[in-house]
Amino acid sequence: MPRVQMYCTAFCPYCVMAEKLLTHRGFTPIEKIRVDLDPAERDAMIHRTGRRTVPQIYIGQTHVGGFDDLATLDRQGLLDPLLDNA
Repeated sequence: MPRVQMYCTAFCPYCVMAEKLLTHRGFTPIEKIRVDLDPAERDAMIHRTGRRTVPQIYIGQTHVGGFDDLATLDRQGLLDPLLDNA
């Protein structure tokens, strides 16, 4: 099973929805990196992803993006293969 990382904050509804979608697909645990607790983690997220918003999701080494990107992959039937092949 691939490593799933998610940059997130405590009060982010999109982070919660992303976690629910991934959990529904059977991918737990999700390594959550809380950028609201450590400014250095937010800086690392921005440097790694080029984005400032959460969630930012990685499946294996693949940057999926945020919740909307994750949900789009799921609707297109591309999430499960990505999770299987990571």
